[in-house]
Amino acid sequence: MGFAARPLGALVFGHYGDRLGRKKLLVLSLLLMGGATFAIGLLPTHSTVGSAAPVLLTTLRLVQGFALGGEWGGAVLLVSEHGDARRRGFWASWPQTGAPAGQLLATGVLSLLTAVLSDAAFVSWGWRIPFLLSGVLVIVGLWIRLSVDESPVFQQALARAEARSAAPDAVAEKLPLVSVLRHHWRDVLVAMGARMAENISYYVITAFILVYATTSAGVSRQTALNAVLIASAVHFAVIPAWGALSDRIGRRPVYLLGAAGVGLWMFPFFSLIDTGGFGNMILAVTVGLVLHGAMYAPQAAFFSEMFATRMRYSGASIGAQFASVAAGAPAPLIATALLSDYGNSTPISLYVIAAVVLTLIAVGAAKETRSRDLAAVDPVTDAEPAAARAADAPAV
Repeated sequence: MGFAARPLGALVFGHYGDRLGRKKLLVLSLLLMGGATFAIGLLPTHSTVGSAAPVLLTTLRLVQGFALGGEWGGAVLLVSEHGDARRRGFWASWPQTGAPAGQLLATGVLSLLTAVLSDAAFVSWGWRIPFLLSGVLVIVGLWIRLSVDESPVFQQALARAEARSAAPDAVAEKLPLVSVLRHHWRDVLVAMGARMAENISYYVITAFILVYATTSAGVSRQTALNAVLIASAVHFAVIPAWGALSDRIGRRPVYLLGAAGVGLWMFPFFSLIDTGGFGNMILAVTVGLVLHGAMYAPQAAFFSEMFATRMRYSGASIGAQFASVAAGAPAPLIATALLSDYGNSTPISLYVIAAVVLTLIAVGAAKETRSRDLAAVDPVTDAEPAAARAADAPAV
């Protein structure tokens, strides 16, 4: 349900993030996300408020999705626009570690609760604990975000825009969304295509695997959770390394390596899971997430570098979040349906490989952006000037 609200969040947060600044919207997204998550832990039960309980839960999940639709873009842009341009891939990859860190935290807490609580206790009240603990993370995150300065790149672009608007012959500035669709629609499509393999493979490897391992490989859910937990720790560690590599050889080569690797790994992945061995399961998920990291790590810098400053929040968020609805949201459901219909993993592997082909086409057709100056925009149109585009390495 939360996925459905992500595109709306991308549109709203992208618009105001390009108008008012990255920091303000990033703080707002944290308050919305954190507040909704904490509130889920306080929800009354159906026996207390009746049908209002699922309505409240659905509302809070929509708020979470709406906030997340703007959260990612704000986080990666603030880091990308602050950091050293020569190491932008490395620094921008750190917000990407939030996915494996969250997976580690969620899986770890869930494993602990299922180990110490009875099923009845967990269903009765134990499930609330992770949501309530999120309040601590919100406080820490809010302190960090309030202490960070606004992006200097955005401040410079805003100053130019204000100077233009004060001129006697000033022309009304176009809405960020309009500018994105006019100047960067190809980049939006590239971003969406780039996310296909990354998003689908992630949910197959970390979410669907819990279903597949328990129903087809005869592995306990706890064993599968432990394998994902261990692999997520490795995933967390390799993301900055892949980001640093993208600073040396480019965003596209690293991204293409990850996409191709995931496609080649899918059949061995399921073969290892089918053995039912814990070590083989760890190997399968770990290699899958390491290869996924090669796509996910450079993604933040890659998407940021595609768009001009005054439409960057909108462009990056729209490309990322609209793709998440088409790719990530239905991936576990599609994989489960394929398993139910065919009774084996072959169609699921082919499903992921089809997504890989789309990503290879999209990223292969894109320009390399590693050398692009985030501040090098035309002050009139906020599109990259011809000199900046000519400096980019041609696609190969």
